[in-house]
Amino acid sequence: MNDTRVRPALALGLPIAAGLALMGWLVAGALYRARAADRYVTVKGFAEREVAANLVIWPIVFTVTDNDLASLQRRVEESAGRVQRFLEPTFPAEEWSTSAPRVTDRQAQGAIGEGRPLDRHVAEASVTVRTSRIDAAREAMRRAGDLVKQGVALTTSYEHKTQYLYTGLETIKPEMIAQATRDARRAAEQFAQDSGSRVGAIRNAQQGYFDIEDRDPFSPEFKKIRVVTTVQYFLAD
Repeated sequence: MNDTRVRPALALGLPIAAGLALMGWLVAGALYRARAADRYVTVKGFAEREVAANLVIWPIVFTVTDNDLASLQRRVEESAGRVQRFLEPTFPAEEWSTSAPRVTDRQAQGAIGEGRPLDRHVAEASVTVRTSRIDAAREAMRRAGDLVKQGVALTTSYEHKTQYLYTGLETIKPEMIAQATRDARRAAEQFAQDSGSRVGAIRNAQQGYFDIEDRDPFSPEFKKIRVVTTVQYFLAD
């Protein structure tokens, strides 16, 4: 064959062959990456912590009755004054507040019949303590019977219940999320081990809601905080 013909053919063929080889390599790499991207596992991580409440809201609810509204108001003020004097040695004034009374007219509601010597008007009021000193509040609750001895008609209100709260979530949130993520990683590694793979980078992650609830019905001053995270990890051979 004439060299003058072979050389141009080689000069033209080598770049084409190299281009085809490069294209094949790129296509193969893209296919491999596409298959790898489809290989992932979704796991959940869990973290839980027990904390002490750092805020208590304690409504001291009482009622008074009278047939005359002006006299009723005076009795409300007297009872509120006794509650305030009970609180003053322990709690500064900025830690408690007094609500306006809520007055019910028994006669208007048809609750007073013949032969029933009930006062016409009933007033419900409260003095609410809001403090971070949980132990002091619990001790005052134990001594609340002293108010009854002074003539304050304490009452249980389903509308105004004592609440124990935890307000320091932001300080422990990062550590709990990290703990839940580590827990999710352990679950992914166990799955990968069972399937003959290994765990790669995080594909996607979703932080769940933080749940705060009483540790148990008998100790609401202690809280359980939980969070669940959902994490997707790539799997590799």
